[in-house]
Amino acid sequence: MPHIHEKIDFTVAIFVVQGRKVLMVLHRKLGKWLPLGGHVELHEDPEAAALREAEEECGLRVELVGERPPTTEPGTRALIAPRFLDIHRISDTHEHIGMIYWARPVGGNLRRAVDEHDDLRWCSVDELGELSPPLTGAVRWYCLKAIEELGR
Repeated sequence: MPHIHEKIDFTVAIFVVQGRKVLMVLHRKLGKWLPLGGHVELHEDPEAAALREAEEECGLRVELVGERPPTTEPGTRALIAPRFLDIHRISDTHEHIGMIYWARPVGGNLRRAVDEHDDLRWCSVDELGELSPPLTGAVRWYCLKAIEELGR
């Protein structure tokens, strides 16, 4: 996907939790363990981007977890708010504003996007600490928080 702007893009990260495990992918290009996610495209809102990225990257249909305000009316459509927001540097001249969502699987068949990922796995809290390369501090924190909040 081409960048929407040379300096900054909007992205989504989807932490999918099932039981007490979170789904992680080993991103081929970046060489890092990450949640599902990607750029918000010009024709979609962040909620649609999160649902699309989840299905494209792992074959699962997910439901986003969060509150949708009762404010939909003509000309306004309420969206599920991300659980968190961050901004992270991609290069010396480019940043991403990340919208971090929690999600649960609701259908589909788990599969790896072979063009994008070298591995895909469900990880418990203990297994997160065994991943190589190790998770960044931010990704680890989001994983633990998602498992804490959804892993019942």
